[in-house]
Amino acid sequence: MSLSRGGLEPLFAQFQLTDSGFPSGLYTLSHGLEGYVQEGLIGSGEPSARRPTDPLTDPLTDLLTDLLENSVGPGDATALVLAHRAVKSGDWDRVVEVDRRLHAIKLAREPRTASTRTGKQVLATAVSALGSATAARLADLVACEVTPGNHAVVIGVVHAGGGVPVTNAVAGDLHAFAASFTAAAVRLGRTDFRRAQAILREVRPVLARVARAALDADDPRDVHGCVPVADTVSAAHERAPARLFIT
Repeated sequence: MSLSRGGLEPLFAQFQLTDSGFPSGLYTLSHGLEGYVQEGLIGSGEPSARRPTDPLTDPLTDLLTDLLENSVGPGDATALVLAHRAVKSGDWDRVVEVDRRLHAIKLAREPRTASTRTGKQVLATAVSALGSATAARLADLVACEVTPGNHAVVIGVVHAGGGVPVTNAVAGDLHAFAASFTAAAVRLGRTDFRRAQAILREVRPVLARVARAALDADDPRDVHGCVPVADTVSAAHERAPARLFIT
């Protein structure tokens, strides 16, 4: 992508949509981490003092990697790529197909509800504040209950309408997920700010790998995911007497 005026504007559009200040609602999500903490699967204590010397033994890194490789990558990231390409080719039937497929593979109610909740929040902001015509079209389909409007599909649609290349779109959204996960870990007292940044560095190869796999997808049936433990933990979290996060 050339950094001419035509290349810079989509880059800034990407920055705005993935910035932590954008009102997407991601700060309300722990991506299942709070449930793992409640079930005693992610230990407590002084996170920096208890940090393993080998990052591969860090339970936070392991959990984030598992979610990226088995849920977010093959599911959300792949749906984002397919929705982005469908918008660029004018195939809105494909956008709906991808969105419905992503919704169907989210087996636990919490992440499924959170996906559409944050998706609708992004849509509303993209229509009113960004003037996105593609967001407005998808918002109409969601309002008519033609399609659920999952977060990843919404992001793909808005990025496509803003001229953001699909590679940048999927990379930005994957990094936003990882950053949101580590921010939740800090808020839950499982780690500190410096260790959170180290985790983001450690998972860069994972982010790159799942992004490449998503970019290789060419059919809605490529959207899939399998995280039975995370789904079970999510079901328990839904009934927890006290929660800081909605997932």
